[in-house]
Amino acid sequence: MPAKKKTSVPPETELYDLAELFKIFGDSTRIRILFVLFDTEVCVCDIAEALNMTQSAVSHQLRILKANRLIKGRREGKQIFYSLADEHVHSIIAAGLEHIEEDD
Repeated sequence: MPAKKKTSVPPETELYDLAELFKIFGDSTRIRILFVLFDTEVCVCDIAEALNMTQSAVSHQLRILKANRLIKGRREGKQIFYSLADEHVHSIIAAGLEHIEEDD
């Protein structure tokens, strides 16, 4: 049996940043918002309506998600439409969902 290749541990700063990223996913409200944005771009008012939340509460969570580069915004007139930042975010959510739905 061949020896298993040892994975090198990334630098401590990268591990810290990764842990901080996963903390963002640790809030169910932010996960709910990400699911609303999973396949489409949506304005704050529509997110608030879909999740039965105030626009203020949604905006607060959107600021956190945007600061962590998980979502992006596109301005159209006075409204901003939000979407997932890139395919990586989509993949993280999809992989997490697939993982929890697996049978033991």
